[in-house]
Amino acid sequence: MSAAGTAGRGQDPGASLTRRLAGWAAGLRHPDLPERIEAYATSQVMSHLAVLRASLGHPLGRKLVRAFGTPLASDPCRAAQVMAALSSCLYYEDSMYAGHVTHASVGVPLAFRRAQRLDGRALLTAVVAANECAARVTAAGALGPLRGQGTSYTQLMGAVAARLHGAGAPAELWTDAWGLALAMPPWPLRRALLGSEAKVLSAATPVRTALDACDAAAAGLRGADDILEHPGGLLAKFSHVPSPEAVTAGLGTRWHTETLTFKMHPAGAYVDAAVDCAAQLHTQLSPEDIRDIEEIVVSAARLTIAMDQEGAPYVDRERSAIMALNVSVAYNVATALTTGSVVPADLAEPATADPVRWSLVDRVRLEYDPGLSRQVLRATAPLGEALRQAGERGRQWLADFMGDGPAAAADAGGAPSTTFQEADKAVGARLRVTLREGRVLTASCERPRGSAGPRTRDTHRELVRDKLALSGTSAEVVDALEDLASLDAPKVDALVSRALSEPLPTSQPLLESGVSHGS
Repeated sequence: MSAAGTAGRGQDPGASLTRRLAGWAAGLRHPDLPERIEAYATSQVMSHLAVLRASLGHPLGRKLVRAFGTPLASDPCRAAQVMAALSSCLYYEDSMYAGHVTHASVGVPLAFRRAQRLDGRALLTAVVAANECAARVTAAGALGPLRGQGTSYTQLMGAVAARLHGAGAPAELWTDAWGLALAMPPWPLRRALLGSEAKVLSAATPVRTALDACDAAAAGLRGADDILEHPGGLLAKFSHVPSPEAVTAGLGTRWHTETLTFKMHPAGAYVDAAVDCAAQLHTQLSPEDIRDIEEIVVSAARLTIAMDQEGAPYVDRERSAIMALNVSVAYNVATALTTGSVVPADLAEPATADPVRWSLVDRVRLEYDPGLSRQVLRATAPLGEALRQAGERGRQWLADFMGDGPAAAADAGGAPSTTFQEADKAVGARLRVTLREGRVLTASCERPRGSAGPRTRDTHRELVRDKLALSGTSAEVVDALEDLASLDAPKVDALVSRALSEPLPTSQPLLESGVSHGS
């Protein structure tokens, strides 16, 4: 019987969380994947390759290649480390409920494709296994002090799962490797992530640690198998309200992979809706209109405002660290108003030194919208499902974190989901632009393009094809990637190598970013 079909059977209910998770994930095989899950994983690989290409064409990505080598390095551990650094440097990677799992869950199978002779089906199954392991543990600790890219244990879980699934390793080895990898998880400092270029190591360091843990476990080193749930373990230290039951809930039926949000802009996830609003209004504004804008009001949820406030002290025009620009509502809105989008080139000079967009930044004002905050909590990601999983335990956490009191908790009420087939993420925004002669333009966006929800379920392949095209990937490679599941190991290796080595577009950044009106 398949791993999915035996979920919950033959497992000791008294076994540790890592033993139960490893028992399921190590036995996961391609026939266990529903067709829709395979389709998501294929789009996820395509999107991740677009992110890697975008970073390779960016000045920060070029620094990473000088430091660590290329993503086509012959040593798969080194290649995985480089890919994790590249995929995290522009805030362009996809996410799911819960976590930014792709640095490990996609990057590691891509790096090990040749060493493990992964055909398309084996690669995609390793991706899904790693998604599920990393997202489940991240969800179990979601109500805590770390968020997004700063949650290092996401990569520790995912990298171990991805490598060992590809290797066909027994479940016992997974348990020891996780116990070793999670023994000393990094705790990133927000000052460094937001105020320097150190963020590029936020995924690369734990990925390398996890791969070393796999080698150590294979050599016989033992790890603590109760590393997740022990009172001195990971969830107790990294979560204010742990939900250990989320680690094994609905194995084989509750697929976190279908909660994917595909990033269409290199910007913070909570900024995307405001960017989409600004892009809508761009077509209605002439260069003269841009100069005549008097005020830009962004109505946003509490999470968007909190992220913007965290980054604000580190925004210093062209001297800003990329992460500070990523989370700045004002910079991204100003960019989209003047150019019609936000693309990787907007995170480097000359775009970051453009006086026109910085003059607009000074005219942006954020306004809290309780209705948008309620929509955030009703959705699956980023917090709604975690609050439902925590039940009463999460109510005080929410009041402390969001400052909205008991009324906000009611919006996240109800039982946890038994399936994620209807999963969504709704971090919306509204935009009001007032010109000096009194004209007012407005736009609203409930879910950004690519955000988990009904539209993305129908169009995710179209979205990632667009993302690959923007990165300069040839149509031939894009078409071949869509058939990834049918390819044998040599063809997978050749296709990935070609996708990462095709020439980067030399003229694309300026054309796609646009030259700001008046610059």
